[in-house]
Amino acid sequence: ALKERIAVLESTERRRLHINEAEADEKIAWNTGNWTANAEAIADLQSASNHTWLILCGSLVMFMQAGFAMVEAGCCRAKNVQNILMKNLLDVCVGTLCWWAFGWGLAYGIGPDDNNAFANDSQFFGHGFTEVDENGKFTPSNIMVNWFFQWAFCSAASTIVSGGVAERVQFVGYAIFTIVMSSFIYPVVVHWTWGYGWLSGGTDYNINETGFMDFAGSGIVHMCGGVGALVGAAVVGPRNGRFDGDVGESFAPHSLPLIVL
Repeated sequence: ALKERIAVLESTERRRLHINEAEADEKIAWNTGNWTANAEAIADLQSASNHTWLILCGSLVMFMQAGFAMVEAGCCRAKNVQNILMKNLLDVCVGTLCWWAFGWGLAYGIGPDDNNAFANDSQFFGHGFTEVDENGKFTPSNIMVNWFFQWAFCSAASTIVSGGVAERVQFVGYAIFTIVMSSFIYPVVVHWTWGYGWLSGGTDYNINETGFMDFAGSGIVHMCGGVGALVGAAVVGPRNGRFDGDVGESFAPHSLPLIVL
């Protein structure tokens, strides 16, 4: 009986699957179009999310300026509050121009040549931040949002020094320091590390495969600013009478609430 059943099945003509080729091609084209549209929408959403996140993080870093201003104003004497606040404002205004003109180019400005070990030499004064097509239409790139994010750190590095030399440096001298710090010192340090310079590791510069790693900026931003503050404090020395027993108490912080905030 089993052999007979197998013979019947083998002799039975199998049904063929009839396919409308035109309808199948239409469905394939529709699915392909939807997939392309979905991929483009996901890419746009990813780009918007990245930009939003970097702008948010850059704004939070920028709020460090308010923290520096409050702690420095609270630690100094009341008569010097306006001076220290003006120096903090100077760091932001002048530092922004210096970072746009020279700082970004030295730190991240990669030109047509290879990345340099010491500092780069391209994208000064915002050159290359946007591209223009044959119709004259500007096409933004990720450079702008990256510039904004890194600019916030540059301003923070300069402001650290203002607290280290509070009440001891004239405004003009501090302005000169801010220009040098934002235009050359900090950008070069950034390029050595975050900008894939000679400390970044790998096989390019034969340091080691791992290289210097600092995701939050404790060694790049804060140590760079801290060393600058230490050197400045060592050069100018203490305030007159700061450690004299008779008048030393007059240098006490004038506002503990500002320091706490």
